[in-house]
Amino acid sequence: MPVTIVLGGQWGDEGKGKITDALAATADIVVRPNGSTNAGHTVVTDEGVFKLHVIPSGILYPHCTCIIGAGVAVSPPDFLREIESLRERHPRLGQLYVSDRAHVIMPYHPLLDLYEERRRGAAGIGTTLRGNGPAFTDKIARRGIRIADLLPGSERSLRHKLETLLPEKNTLFIHLYGESPLDLDQLFEQARTWGEALAPYVIAAEVFVQDALDAGKSVIIEAAQGTMLDPDYGTYPYVTSSSPTAAGACQGAGVAPTQVDRIVGVFKAYTTRVGAGPFPTELTDETGQLIRERGREYGTTTGRPRRVGWFDAVAARYSARLNGMTEAALTKLDMLDPLPEVRICVGYRIDNQEVSAPPAQVERYAAVEPVYEVLPGWQCDTSQVTSFDDLPPEAQRYVARIEELIGVPITMIGVGPARRQILWRPAGALT
Repeated sequence: MPVTIVLGGQWGDEGKGKITDALAATADIVVRPNGSTNAGHTVVTDEGVFKLHVIPSGILYPHCTCIIGAGVAVSPPDFLREIESLRERHPRLGQLYVSDRAHVIMPYHPLLDLYEERRRGAAGIGTTLRGNGPAFTDKIARRGIRIADLLPGSERSLRHKLETLLPEKNTLFIHLYGESPLDLDQLFEQARTWGEALAPYVIAAEVFVQDALDAGKSVIIEAAQGTMLDPDYGTYPYVTSSSPTAAGACQGAGVAPTQVDRIVGVFKAYTTRVGAGPFPTELTDETGQLIRERGREYGTTTGRPRRVGWFDAVAARYSARLNGMTEAALTKLDMLDPLPEVRICVGYRIDNQEVSAPPAQVERYAAVEPVYEVLPGWQCDTSQVTSFDDLPPEAQRYVARIEELIGVPITMIGVGPARRQILWRPAGALT
């Protein structure tokens, strides 16, 4: 089956949008399976820089059908603003649909996110405050509102659900957070209006995708965030609320694992993460600041500065194995161009004992001492290089060493933001 999954191998922001955009040039369908507007993907074309949030990266190709899957939490106003903004700049967009099974970020969800983060104070998770976590909480608690609930003809059942839900939310607002309650009539009218605006986009997405596969169409599933933010296998509780793994991508897109034949893990040539949580290779010195400024490491959605560190091969290999990656893409290699030396974390130590994989307990993960391998830098401009063989020998060795450590062939190397700045390798150093 011609299904490709593109996913993040680190803590998100790896450059999945760039890789998906490149692969979507020959794809029929791109599906976003998870996450919400808390994620951000950036695509650079000849027309400029496009910062996408909930809409898949394939939208810039007129031939490509893009689908927001059932595993996504959709903020209707954010979605509608995003599509309108894209249309103003790029009139020839691909077709766009939203799953009727996707959950809705209701007006009370961002408020719950904000108030709870305030209440936690210094112990806060560092969320994007977009309501993602509270929306997924309602989903798992089986009390969420789905896109189908907003559609014209569903007004009676929608109002009944809100009459059941809102008293609970207002109790929290008043008694736990000391804030004002929401009005039922205003909430219902807002949701009903959203349903009217969304109706032209809504389909049974999983049926659409399966019908397309039966017809021989090619599908890319573009996961949001990164594996190390997975609620089961990431740095819990400093994680996201939906699964960014290959398994989560299948679930959110309505695709069976046996229908997938290619899993592309995307890694930066260094490591970043946003918000709180363990980060063994974090750089807080001038080198970290240099990489942050060169890489413009500020969140697409929030604008927050990202934490920056050396490449963590222990976490990367863990991610590659969890996802069954068939190949990898390494982005932003050019950001390391000025450095006289580069480091790769090849091992973890906790209390002078070697640890072969990320520990489950966040306190132990925070106590990790990274074991580094130091390689010479290349100290020259790689952004104009057009083939892997033309990279400086030191840069080639850096890529080959990462490939060896993670156990997955690196078939794409990013040396700049533009579409043309991808170096394609049909075979990695492992083969």
